[in-house]
Amino acid sequence: MRDGSATVARLLEDATARIGTTLGLDRREARLEARVLAAFAWDVAPAWLVAHDTDIVEDGPAAQFAGLLARRLAGEPVAYLTGTREFFGRPFLVTPDVLIPRPDTELIVELALARMPPERPVDVLDLGTGSGCIAITLALERPLARIAAVDRSPAALTIARRNAEKLDAPVEFINSDWYETLGDRRFDLIVSNPPYIAPNDPHLVRGDVRFEPRSALTADHAGLADLRRLIVGARRHLRPHGALLLEHGHDHAAAVRRLLSAAGFDRPQSWRDLAGIERVSGGGVSE
Repeated sequence: MRDGSATVARLLEDATARIGTTLGLDRREARLEARVLAAFAWDVAPAWLVAHDTDIVEDGPAAQFAGLLARRLAGEPVAYLTGTREFFGRPFLVTPDVLIPRPDTELIVELALARMPPERPVDVLDLGTGSGCIAITLALERPLARIAAVDRSPAALTIARRNAEKLDAPVEFINSDWYETLGDRRFDLIVSNPPYIAPNDPHLVRGDVRFEPRSALTADHAGLADLRRLIVGARRHLRPHGALLLEHGHDHAAAVRRLLSAAGFDRPQSWRDLAGIERVSGGGVSE
């Protein structure tokens, strides 16, 4: 909407209605997305939009906002439009080369931190690091820990390194297909949010995931192929009394626990996310 007299409030109201109708979001979600895009277009904090809701919008910001809105209405994720997404209270750079960090993944960070004593160094491996959000968060929350992060995508590692530099996080990044180039290195804890969506899952043609890298989303054998590979290879890279934590799909918990048990992990268990879904499973090794 550009009639030469549109106010901030009017543009936001129009955008909220269009986002809600086109993308099927409730008014609260649509309003939040409209404000995020507007703040990015205006290059201001979201609070500025409230304080200046009666201001007449200049043509430049209005045109940029209209362009962002059109792309969002076509389905592009807000995080890719603005180039950032918050995770564990910190801003992370994101591009279509990496998955968008999601609140569900904060669970594996919390579980990992509980296994990382703050008073002594531990070695932690993050497999399939993507944007680096897990590895970087662990490094910043546990300054004594030594964090290594692996990804097979050079493009993803570029983004992860930029995030580590931006947030001043000491993380070692390694280009590897899972454990392939790690040799005999061992760790106290291994964590991963691997691809776990079945290739024929109908959710892949809906919402934000349509724009995310398919290689970071899907795995064969009903989404279990990479989870199985990580579990089978983990024992060789874990020290005595080490542990493995894996994020997985909403219906994978029982299968992952069976795989952990078959691989010799002690007391496999699963943990529920805020929606009550068993989202992370793991186990430890005694020797």
